[in-house]
Amino acid sequence: MGTSFVAHVFFLLWFFATTFSFFFKAESSVTCNEKDKQALLNFKQGLSDPYGVLSSWSDQEDCSRWDGVVYDNKTGRVTELSVYWVGGEISGSLLQLEHLNYLDFLESDFNGTAIPTFLGSMASLTYLDLGNSNFSGRIPHQLGNLSNLRYLDLSGNDYLYADNFHWMSNLSSIQYLDLSRTKHQSEVGWFQIMSTFPSLSTLIVSDCELVNLNSSLGFGNFTSLQYLDLSDNLFSHEIPLSIFNSPKLESLDLNSNKLIGKIPESLGQLKQLTYLYLTHNSLSGPIPSSIGNLSYLKDLDLSDNQLNGTIPKTLGLLSNLENLSIRNNFLTGTVDEEHFSKLSKLETLGISHTHLFFNVKSNWVPPFQLKSITMSSCKIGPNFPTWLQTQRYVLELGLSKSEIADKAPSWFWNWTSNIMFINLSDNQIEGDVSEIVLYSRVINLRSNHFKGQMPQLSTNVAWLNIANNSISGPISSFMCQKMNRKNILMVLDVSNNLLTGAIPHCLKYWQSLTHLNLGSNDISGRIPYSMGSLVALQSLHVQHNRISGDIPSSLKKCSNLRLIDIGENPLSGAIPPWIGEMTNLTILRLRSNGFKGQIPLQICQLSSLIVLDLANNSLSGHIPNCLKNIDAMTISSPGFEAQYTSDHLSGMFLDSSIYFENLMLVPKGVELEYEENLRFVKMIDLSSNNLSGSIPSEISVLSELCFLNLSQNQLIGKIPEKIGIMKKLESIDLSQNHLSGEIPSSLSSLTFLSHLNLSYNNLSGKIPLGTQLQTFDALSYIGNTQLCGYPLPRNCTIGEESQNRTSIGKIEEDSDNSNFYIGMGVGFAVGFWAVCGVLFFNRTWRHAYFRFFDDMKDWVYVTTVLNVNWLLEKLRSCHL
Repeated sequence: MGTSFVAHVFFLLWFFATTFSFFFKAESSVTCNEKDKQALLNFKQGLSDPYGVLSSWSDQEDCSRWDGVVYDNKTGRVTELSVYWVGGEISGSLLQLEHLNYLDFLESDFNGTAIPTFLGSMASLTYLDLGNSNFSGRIPHQLGNLSNLRYLDLSGNDYLYADNFHWMSNLSSIQYLDLSRTKHQSEVGWFQIMSTFPSLSTLIVSDCELVNLNSSLGFGNFTSLQYLDLSDNLFSHEIPLSIFNSPKLESLDLNSNKLIGKIPESLGQLKQLTYLYLTHNSLSGPIPSSIGNLSYLKDLDLSDNQLNGTIPKTLGLLSNLENLSIRNNFLTGTVDEEHFSKLSKLETLGISHTHLFFNVKSNWVPPFQLKSITMSSCKIGPNFPTWLQTQRYVLELGLSKSEIADKAPSWFWNWTSNIMFINLSDNQIEGDVSEIVLYSRVINLRSNHFKGQMPQLSTNVAWLNIANNSISGPISSFMCQKMNRKNILMVLDVSNNLLTGAIPHCLKYWQSLTHLNLGSNDISGRIPYSMGSLVALQSLHVQHNRISGDIPSSLKKCSNLRLIDIGENPLSGAIPPWIGEMTNLTILRLRSNGFKGQIPLQICQLSSLIVLDLANNSLSGHIPNCLKNIDAMTISSPGFEAQYTSDHLSGMFLDSSIYFENLMLVPKGVELEYEENLRFVKMIDLSSNNLSGSIPSEISVLSELCFLNLSQNQLIGKIPEKIGIMKKLESIDLSQNHLSGEIPSSLSSLTFLSHLNLSYNNLSGKIPLGTQLQTFDALSYIGNTQLCGYPLPRNCTIGEESQNRTSIGKIEEDSDNSNFYIGMGVGFAVGFWAVCGVLFFNRTWRHAYFRFFDDMKDWVYVTTVLNVNWLLEKLRSCHL
């Protein structure tokens, strides 16, 4: 009986298996609907397919095997269509796909065409993604007919706009709505309409140029809202209190607006909040203590605001917090162990550029393991922070300007071997770096007290800035070291140290260099011919050394050079004409050398040049009049970008991966260092040479020039008459030449002029009147014996006034005309009130006055009538 039972069981299992297999084969044999297949083939014909994503769409293959096509294996009808990276035209044949509920064109390029209106007739659609597909024009109102739509993404179409939001009111099933980077010509009703969607859980309207949150309507109507992104708009009011009444909200992004006021204490009501981004606004006041109630919070970014006060201790209660950034605020007070008591999951700590004092015990062991530590411009010192040694996974360390005045501990350099970005600049950290090996990709040790010879580099290092220290020894021992030859170094700044010796030929092994700064050392010898092998080089600083000889012709192979600074050296010879072939050159600084000969005309071919500094050499000949051809000084242009970030490795590491070019210039008679502001400088300095001839009148074409210095030369002739059309000029120094004639009156119209020196020339006549030239003291004009007028103590004589009437022409003429009209006005007023005033206040005189005019009127009337009658009688008698 047992055997019979088992046999029956096996029979039943076989029967069911056979039956299910039959049905499964029957179902799997269903092919794609022929009508849908033809509709898709017609749809394909209208598309361009540069990447071949539709190559599987063949008439010979069943459409169930086509890429991006999903069909119902029971009915054979196409239900989903995902087509990426195509272009062309969307055909109306899609309307034949009657069961299509999912349509995705993400990352396609439809070349600015409009969204087809017929999409609003595809009633089965529940998912529509047209994001980042280069559509433009008005969002078709017909999309509002898709009442079953749960997902709508129109984001990333920068030229797409909505003229109103009423068309959206029928999207009653919508759950996900992304309109980011589309523009909205009318804001009326947008908030009210969206708040009526009962199922809406994700709303993204970032970068839509919205200006009003219309908080009176209340965020409490968003009963299902979990993700809200309102970033990159133009909101300039306070955060609406009602926004904190959305009980299910998990992510709130108000980043990059103009929000003002305080962060409300009611923030603590958002119990489910996991991500909060309020960065790049104008929020003030303290961080609310209620923030400790947000127990689910993972990301908190309040950076780049105007927050003040101390950090609330409740911050230490956020046990799920992973990323904390409060950088660039006015926060004050102490940060201690209690602030981090339960932050065991913290990975990113950003408190840079605040006024906080990080005060923890020397034996403190934090509860977290950080990946990014940025605490620049906070007080951490004077002792080196020993708690860093407990952190095993750090990728970024930013401790610049943190008042550390201590020796780097022995464990530190080995501890940094896995760190990608290090910034210890602008401290007083000591230590001998001769024997250490640096492994980090970006290393900034600038402005400390490090000494010894240059450290060794691993093949990971891409940036090294060790400027402004006490590094000594020959530069060749660093560059020619075999370990360093396999480098990928792009930025090397060793300026303002004590390096000696010549620049070695093994420089040719440093092929990745883009920015090289060896300035302000004790380097001697010549610029090696091998310098020309650095074809990627964009900036070269070797200023303030003892480099001699001439500029090697091999340097012209460095065609990417934008900045050359070889000033303050005993270089000699002529400025090579081939320098005009370096068409990317933006800054050329050769001052304080021994260059002779003429300024080569080829310099005029450098159309991008914004700084030409050839001062303090032995150059002779005329100033080239072709300087007018330097486009960057005649038209508004971006200038020189002095800030560089580490290729593609910025992002969360931006705080430690910025390198600034720097340049010493003498714009207004005082030497100044330029870094971030270098791109605003446009300058010509040819001072302290032996240049002769006149100042070319063509120089006035350089309308964007800010600083002009031609002093201490042998220039003759007049100051160009049209110099006043150079409206951007802030400084002019033409002193110690042999210039003659009068000061052009147009000079007084330079409203930005803050430094002027015309002293010790042969200028004559009166200093032109105006609001500008009289603001400078007498030292600006001293040494011109024939010059007169304020602010000089020598007054102009009558003869000089007459002689100079032409030079001040219109000013004096206008002054005379003004005096004439003023006299007329005064005379009229006196005469008017002399007569009318008496008549007004004296009744007897007034009656006599009007009686006299009545009598005169009668006399004129009678006399006129008698004379007319006499004339008529005469005419009549003559006629007879």
